[in-house]
Amino acid sequence: MAMAIRDFLVLLLFLLCAHFSFSLYEDQVGLMDWHQQYIGKVKHAVFHTQKTGRKRVLVSTEENVLASLDLRHGEIFWRHALGTNDVIDGLDIALGKYVITLSSDGSILRAWNLPDGQMVWESFLPGSKASKSILNVPKNLKTDRDDLILVFGNGCLHAVSSIDGETLWKKDFAGESIDVQHLILSPHDDIIYVAGFSGSSEFFVYQFRAKNGDLLKHNDAALPCGTSGELLSVSNDMLVILDDIRSKIVTINIGNGDINHNQKYISELIEDSSGQPAILPSKLPGMFALNLDSHIILLKLTNEGELAVVDKINSVAAISDALSISEGRHAFAFVQHGDNKVHLYVKDVNANDLNGDFLKENIVIDDQRGFIEKIFINNYVRTDRSYGFRALMVMEDHSLVLVQQGETVWSREDGLAAVVDVTASELPVEKEGVSVAKVEQNLFEWLKGHMLKLKGTLMIASPEDIAAIQAMRLRSSEKSKMTRDHNGFRKLLIVLTRAGKIFALHTGDGHVVWSVLLRNLRKSEACEHPVGINIYQWQVPHHHALDENPSVLVVGRCGSNLTASAVISFIDAYTGMELNAWNLPHTIAQVIQLPYTDSKEQRLHLIIDADKKAHLHPRTPEAIEILRHGFSNVYWYSVEVDNGIIRGHALKSNCIGEVVDEYCFVFRDLWSVVFPSESEKIIATVTRKSNEVVHTQAKVMADQDVMYKYISSNLLFVANVAPKARGEIGTATPEEAWLVVYIIDTVTGRILHRMTHQGCQGPVHAVFSENWVVYHYFNLRAHRYEMSVVEVYDQSRADNKDVWKLILGKHNLTSPVSSYSRPEVIAKSQSYFFTHSVKAMEVTSTVKGITSQQLLIGTIGDQVLALDKRYLDPRRTVNPSQAEKEEGIIPLTDSLPIISQSYITHSLKVEGLRRIITVPAKLESTSLVFAYGVDLFFTRIAPSRTYDSLTEDFNYALLLITIVALVAAIFVTWVLSERKELQDKWR
Repeated sequence: MAMAIRDFLVLLLFLLCAHFSFSLYEDQVGLMDWHQQYIGKVKHAVFHTQKTGRKRVLVSTEENVLASLDLRHGEIFWRHALGTNDVIDGLDIALGKYVITLSSDGSILRAWNLPDGQMVWESFLPGSKASKSILNVPKNLKTDRDDLILVFGNGCLHAVSSIDGETLWKKDFAGESIDVQHLILSPHDDIIYVAGFSGSSEFFVYQFRAKNGDLLKHNDAALPCGTSGELLSVSNDMLVILDDIRSKIVTINIGNGDINHNQKYISELIEDSSGQPAILPSKLPGMFALNLDSHIILLKLTNEGELAVVDKINSVAAISDALSISEGRHAFAFVQHGDNKVHLYVKDVNANDLNGDFLKENIVIDDQRGFIEKIFINNYVRTDRSYGFRALMVMEDHSLVLVQQGETVWSREDGLAAVVDVTASELPVEKEGVSVAKVEQNLFEWLKGHMLKLKGTLMIASPEDIAAIQAMRLRSSEKSKMTRDHNGFRKLLIVLTRAGKIFALHTGDGHVVWSVLLRNLRKSEACEHPVGINIYQWQVPHHHALDENPSVLVVGRCGSNLTASAVISFIDAYTGMELNAWNLPHTIAQVIQLPYTDSKEQRLHLIIDADKKAHLHPRTPEAIEILRHGFSNVYWYSVEVDNGIIRGHALKSNCIGEVVDEYCFVFRDLWSVVFPSESEKIIATVTRKSNEVVHTQAKVMADQDVMYKYISSNLLFVANVAPKARGEIGTATPEEAWLVVYIIDTVTGRILHRMTHQGCQGPVHAVFSENWVVYHYFNLRAHRYEMSVVEVYDQSRADNKDVWKLILGKHNLTSPVSSYSRPEVIAKSQSYFFTHSVKAMEVTSTVKGITSQQLLIGTIGDQVLALDKRYLDPRRTVNPSQAEKEEGIIPLTDSLPIISQSYITHSLKVEGLRRIITVPAKLESTSLVFAYGVDLFFTRIAPSRTYDSLTEDFNYALLLITIVALVAAIFVTWVLSERKELQDKWR
């Protein structure tokens, strides 16, 4: 009996412990992480709606992504991210089964299989002269005909086979000094017309035979005036362009290779023609559109070659290309905004007038999407044999919307593919008071869930039970609640996108809580090219002020250069309401977050302009008073990359000008570090996070020795390379390349550490934490990537090792740390080979800084690798002593290990990975990780495992059964023992 009970207990303990021994299973993916796929702002779109196969739309985007989208739901069938340097110039479909892309300034032509996106062929089209890229794919759906694909790029005309990508013939225009603007393939006689300019008034046209590239005719003519803008093709032999002062429309006829031109004053066609005219690039057969003073003028070329005004449309947001709907019949669409609706019109190009409409619809679209920037249309045949139309709209916030029959079919938030900056915000505290019904329902769900888990653990769960377990995990109400949790896992990620839109993403499942398109980051007359720069935490209420909502500060410019005027906005982090927005009268070069807050817990910020003035925000008397108390302790630095100079600054006094501004300050230069321009160029700088928490300054060594970390928030890491090594890898020889790294104190300008890596070059990616910095670079001599680590220690506290001094208080551990005290520091360093190229680097952060740290490395494969910081310990040796092994020192190897289970993205890819950020949770063991590029990825990791909590899928039911079984076993054992003892006494 005792043996049976013991076996039963062993079995129960095994089942209980087995629950902890498993790593991440497939059904656990999505419980602690989420992954969202995007494509970016659409540039080109081509519909494919043949009767056979799925209906789809092929798109290329500004993020250099080629994608096939489901026309019914907007989901991604397949996509390819071509890389930052492989810009897509053209997109089309050939032979009805291949997607053709032209990229890299017309030098790479690819064909992709339409159903699955597999590459069919790739052709490299060399050239020697920078030029406009043009792709011309014949509109032929017969798959048995080898149609030509015409490509002009890098000064050469290529004729490429659409079946295998072979270049059939090539014509080089590099020596002709001609700027080719158009390729026209005549469908009737297979003749190619190449049209362009030499200068602004000399017009050229070449005539080639499509079959073999023979030159049939070459003609040129001097136009009576200069030209400006792009040349537009109206038909197979008619082109239009504006003159150099934009007062006349020049029409050019190139029929039969001859050049005949005419010109017409715009004022003769349109009575009120004030404003700057521009020809829109929309392709309308026999017509073209002229944008004039917020009006669209549609002009038609008559058979006699004369221009005639067809229609004048007010306040047009966007106009589409023409769409062929039947033999010789075309339609086009345009949209207008008004009455909080979008008005969509589809008109017949071939009609004598445009008063009649194919389609007229009013569509309600969220005004936070902004204006419509582009529109693409597609037609279908209704059951009554009439024509219906669907429109794909690219919005101002870079989102994509498909509308049909006056309704939005689907929308995609593709603005999230261009995230500029991110900050985190806490959720509101949960209010007390929960209904009894809700408690009973939650209790029932809790019991049901754990019973299902128990069945799964005992391997008696049916397939339906397994599916129910997974569904219950994914729809967990705790995961996406809009309140804080005691572990700090639920937060808001406030992201700023390139379009000037703010999104609040819930860390539980990644859904959009709110979004707002900022008013002062929208294109307007006052701000023609708005650019969002950064987002900062502005107001972070704590427990004594929880009635206040947190808010964030968004900083932007009205242009990409430093001389553009600044704009700022204040956003409520809970609701997305824009609290305030200012167009500042000065520029913005730098934003300094000060370590001070006012009574409303608003963080003080200094905005540095290009005129070397500092502006204080918030602009309140209280903020002025707070700054005056810490006036002498405000330091910052600036980096002049082009000049190779780093400067340190401090506040000096109020600005002196015609208008007194007590919130404006001038500053003085404290120091400068000038790097020799002939030998060093700055390529990377990095500093510590301002909110990083360090648990202890002391580091206990293996021999019971103690070293003290040099902890300072004012340290800057600088990486310089040789001038010849600034380019791509391989542009310099090992003798011409070197990498020099510095650690500089930004208060005094003192160089604490300097080291040179001979034969090495960038790109350099680095991360700075506590007293150490890790950086990644390329070693030209070894032909491999390397990672180096530098740790800085404070020798001035080296005497604090005597226990009696610590007991008697005769130590300097509590003495203030000052950059002006010139402490003695030593640096320990080590280098290792690393397999991968790196896109981004970050380090985990926790709330108390106790947990071991991991490096988060964004690899060239767009995945995130977690690497234990112990592998980058400069004290590693080949044969560590027993004491060092006990301390956790890993034996030295020349390479850092790549463990496949250490990829926190699992098998997922964050396409176009640009940055990784970490946010501490309230649970010390856990760090929240957010990686973004074209895709978004979020997860939480525990570098030292979850030593301070049980996992979410811990089986409480099995634990309860185990305890009950143990109690029952103890009781049974006691009864049997008593019975045996009684029997022994009767003997």
